[in-house]
Amino acid sequence: MPARARADGADGYIQDGETLQLDSILIKAIATPGHTDSYMTYQVKGDRILTGDDALLIRGCGRTDFQSGEAGVLFDSVTQRLFTLPEETLVYPGHDYRGHSVSTVGEQKRHNPRFVGRNQAEFIELMANLDLPVPKKLMEGVPTNEHCGNLV
Repeated sequence: MPARARADGADGYIQDGETLQLDSILIKAIATPGHTDSYMTYQVKGDRILTGDDALLIRGCGRTDFQSGEAGVLFDSVTQRLFTLPEETLVYPGHDYRGHSVSTVGEQKRHNPRFVGRNQAEFIELMANLDLPVPKKLMEGVPTNEHCGNLV
């Protein structure tokens, strides 16, 4: 669990920049808050990132209007932390609403409509005006997340 997460019951916590070794696979934690205040992206083997935290989706990003989200922080996480990785770095989001499973940092820098041609202020305005519906299971999901998947 990310060290900054407000969650009970984690087996352990990981800090920004910390690495995990699983057999011969090296995994580095990269703090990417914004969708929530504590999320991490995981860089695997140096050439791919797992963005299951919704910081970066394929041609999109996670919403910032609940669960301690903050649009300006998300903009900085993506543009200053993820978009500085090599362009050929593979991007694997946790989910995708259009059936895509992989992209690259370069493709996202060139074609992600939430970020391309926008500065932080414009991104904040865009995110504030998305007018998305409240997720159907939000009231059940948030407390479960805060207790590491244990039902409360």
